[in-house]
Amino acid sequence: MPLYLTFTLALLTITCVQAGRVLFSLYALHLGADPFTVGILAGTSSALPLLLSWQVGRLSDRFGSRLLLTIGAAGGALGMLAPYYIPGLPALYLAAVTNGLLFACCSVSLQNLVGLLSPPTDRSKNFSNFSLMASAANFLGPLIAGFSIDLSGYGVACLYLVLLALAPIAMLAIWGNLLPGGSRNASPAGSVRDMLTDSGLWRVMATSSLVVTGVVLFQFYIPIYGHSIGLSASVIGVVLAIFPGAAFVVRMFLPRMISLFGEDKLLAYAFFMGAAGLMLVPFFQSAVTLGLISFAFGIGMGCGQPITIMMTFSSSEEGRSGEALGLRITANHLARMLVPVVFGMIGSAFGVFAVFWANALMLASGGVLSGSGTIARKK
Repeated sequence: MPLYLTFTLALLTITCVQAGRVLFSLYALHLGADPFTVGILAGTSSALPLLLSWQVGRLSDRFGSRLLLTIGAAGGALGMLAPYYIPGLPALYLAAVTNGLLFACCSVSLQNLVGLLSPPTDRSKNFSNFSLMASAANFLGPLIAGFSIDLSGYGVACLYLVLLALAPIAMLAIWGNLLPGGSRNASPAGSVRDMLTDSGLWRVMATSSLVVTGVVLFQFYIPIYGHSIGLSASVIGVVLAIFPGAAFVVRMFLPRMISLFGEDKLLAYAFFMGAAGLMLVPFFQSAVTLGLISFAFGIGMGCGQPITIMMTFSSSEEGRSGEALGLRITANHLARMLVPVVFGMIGSAFGVFAVFWANALMLASGGVLSGSGTIARKK
């Protein structure tokens, strides 16, 4: 029951986060924002995950996850009310910040719960199942955002997300006592630098950040590119939703694929397939073709995130798994915050083609790094 509760909470919270990211970007474009401004907005949603994820991980090690999950959901719900009552870019920035709070509190805590609730023999399977929930949420989020906008407008769409964020709070009030508590003796002596270098965890952080960079720029620039070629919000939502749909499919077979190829080699294949998908996007304007590219991109990159989560948990010190996972998300969101801004400038100066190609080159370099040998020491 605790593991099923964890999976359900993951489905709800990640759906809300992903729907919010798409909704806020499209709302900003509707208000006349240029790609650089939308890039700043996307980067804003990573501010609190960047600042808080490490501390959230430490707190989850010490005190458990129930309160942190409740705080994150409540903060996200309150922030999403702002664009409904005060339409405009300042309200979108506030909503993006609180959406980041929801992600920071929930993502670290839920990933750590999966590891803590899983015996070593089932860990690969359970992390794969967790990634399936994330894929389903990534599929539902853009659909909810796109169709809510077309059905009810941008402001009312924010209210739908408020309701979605409130559901985990009710579940935690009823069943939250089933989740494991923390240990006040967690986080033993030892610096973060030692934890990263002794276990080789820094390599996992680097590859994880590259995975996130590819996914973020795909999710960020598909709406901009789709808007520029005249696709509707619903069509853009469908194209974006195909990517996590493909990731869902590949993650069903992830434990078997890991046993067949190994984590490092499979991660390298994922990077190369993602790079190929990004190279192709600017050459096509058909929604059907873009959907096929999105599917291929999802098949490749759908392996990356769960593999790096498994590597992080298995490489962490005893009692510091939450801290390690928090550091991973901190590194990811440093990339998530800086990359849209940098690539927004590139897009404004050189066009969308340059953005997709530069990102494809980065993913290809990740494939070379992953295929060169063991990334982290396994325990």
